[in-house]
Amino acid sequence: MPRVEVELPIAVPPETAWAAVVDVEAFPACMDSVDSVTITRQTDDRHRTSAWAVRLKGSVLQWTEDEVIDPVARRFDFRQVTGDLGEFEGHWAVRPAPGGHSTVSLDVTFDIGIPLLADLLNPVAADALRENAAQMLSALERQLLATETQLSAPVSVPPPTRAAEEEPDLV
Repeated sequence: MPRVEVELPIAVPPETAWAAVVDVEAFPACMDSVDSVTITRQTDDRHRTSAWAVRLKGSVLQWTEDEVIDPVARRFDFRQVTGDLGEFEGHWAVRPAPGGHSTVSLDVTFDIGIPLLADLLNPVAADALRENAAQMLSALERQLLATETQLSAPVSVPPPTRAAEEEPDLV
């Protein structure tokens, strides 16, 4: 089966990156290619099922996946249980990087499910999945860095307006 691996260093702590990676329902808000993600079942803190709709080169791919979440390893594995591809599985992971930063990775193996066209379509699908995965990680990075900037910005109280200073004393 073809395999696609994409990773991206992100200048946020691993626990911050991990929280964003496992919050898959927030992906559509920051990722243009992700139309929807809905957690359809969560049996405990480590096992859930989610339904995805992702645009890939002008087509919408839909699937439902079972996920096994390992917060200690900062990794979650997924496997398609129903969907448009013959097989689709992989994992998201967050590793510590120098300087207290993170490396976020997405690793996918897939089978398009059409044996007679696999030799022709697998390389095209792999390129499209690689491009999509890179876009997803870049969008996640932008979201995380924007949030980090907002959290680290000093809070300032604006000075009183001139109108407030000129209010007459009503005593």
